[in-house]
Amino acid sequence: MPGNYDGATASGTGLFLGGSREQGMEVRQSNVTAAIAVANIVKSSLGPTGLDKMLVDDIGDVTITNDGATILSQLSIDHPAARLLVDLASLQDKEVGDGTTSVVLLAAELLRRAQDLISKNSLHPTAVITGYRQALKAAIGYLKKSDLLVQTSSLSDEHLVQAARTSLSSKLIGGEDGFFARMAVQAVQALATEKNRVTKYPLGALHIVKVHGKSSLDSQLLPRGFCIDTSRAAQGMPTYLEGGVKIALLDMNLQRHRMGMGVQMQVTDPKEVERIKQHEMDLVKQKIQMILEAGAKVILTTKGIDDIAMKYFVEAGALCARRVPLVELQRLAKATGASIMTTFADMEGNESVDPANLGECQFVQEVKVGDTEVLQFHECKGAGASTVLLRGANEYMLDEIDRALHDAACVVKRLLESNSLVPGGGAVEAALSVFLQEHACTMSSREQVAFLEFADAVLVIPKQLAINAGLDSSDLVAQLRSHHAQGKYHMGLDLFEGTLRDNLAAGVVEPAISKIKSLRFATEAAITILRIDDRITVSKRQ
Repeated sequence: MPGNYDGATASGTGLFLGGSREQGMEVRQSNVTAAIAVANIVKSSLGPTGLDKMLVDDIGDVTITNDGATILSQLSIDHPAARLLVDLASLQDKEVGDGTTSVVLLAAELLRRAQDLISKNSLHPTAVITGYRQALKAAIGYLKKSDLLVQTSSLSDEHLVQAARTSLSSKLIGGEDGFFARMAVQAVQALATEKNRVTKYPLGALHIVKVHGKSSLDSQLLPRGFCIDTSRAAQGMPTYLEGGVKIALLDMNLQRHRMGMGVQMQVTDPKEVERIKQHEMDLVKQKIQMILEAGAKVILTTKGIDDIAMKYFVEAGALCARRVPLVELQRLAKATGASIMTTFADMEGNESVDPANLGECQFVQEVKVGDTEVLQFHECKGAGASTVLLRGANEYMLDEIDRALHDAACVVKRLLESNSLVPGGGAVEAALSVFLQEHACTMSSREQVAFLEFADAVLVIPKQLAINAGLDSSDLVAQLRSHHAQGKYHMGLDLFEGTLRDNLAAGVVEPAISKIKSLRFATEAAITILRIDDRITVSKRQ
């Protein structure tokens, strides 16, 4: 065959592939090694005593965080199997919001143990995959029916605060977890919207504004309110409006009308030029009068407002702001019940402003926060909305507080929607390990070995929690399993004292749905990688 043989021939066909090919044990070992390498990056950041990572990108921007999904998303990873774990962390972050580090650790541990079974015990990958699937099904069935799961049909605020504090305990603001946990609970509760008799909490309506300066404890929550990091377009406009303020949201320019591209006008009379200019100004005035006659006292647009338009707004005593980001305008539209207008034209070709498109809130004010002015909208009349105004010493701290608050809000949302929680601190993993090992003794097929490895793999979470706290992981995990074997299902690790305690009574709790999804995602990711026995990498054409 012509060309250099730098690849492999497809089995039995003689077709040349310009690239490389790995098969069987070689590709499996490569995939497992890559997955373990990814897990090793994030494992020291697990738990309340975990450490932070500093990530510097190619242009020198710095990110300091211990959020698993953020760490992995910042890395430039080339290996395809390792990228699967990055996607896994991203999926966990999107679906649950918390537990991104633990789901990656569990997937890597399942892969490591599967590789040992296949290489040392000569177990076929299909048997390992079947065993893992059976173990996952048994684990989730047990979790839903056991005494571990606490049904909280009438969730108290204290339960929600405890879950939020557990999520925040591993973050930068762990020292102020009580303050931020209550803020997260109140912010999410304010988002409640009922549809088809089901209450949902859309986190997309939670708006976070970050302003430098002061302590993080000076952060504020505006329940049923909204805040935009922008100021009045002109100094002559009012800074405070109250009493059912109507709001117009525009996605268009409020500037003097200009001729279209390529349009030319030949004028012989100089007076005609003045009349054309006056007509252009009148067109703008008509638009502004339509907005004001509809009842709007606050006008926000994503585009520009020129000086002529500004003059009319100032004379009318209206408050307007320009260059507002479209995303913020969309959130404000949901909060106030407004519709974003891109044109004033109706179906007949006439121009008008329908008052039904305007939003409403009780009062609007411009407030100076730090070195910037922000517009605050209070007691909005639309669907649920809330805004958190974060304060902090610098950009890195504000970004990390933002990520921590997002995780806590996700946990509160999941708890409100699922109404069930489980104790944290390794309690769930220890109980599952004991149950799965006992269940494996009833199996008579070869999948029993993989079932037992799954039972041992889930212990990677309490082991790593203990290691990150500088404790003897073997001793603590052995004690933990002993307590769970005796039916003490709520016992978990106390990482600060280095002992065991009843974590349900101590308030260390997590949403049950978070644990269930972590188990599902980690197992499915491990199985996806285990099923690969051939990797063909095609070279780029010269």
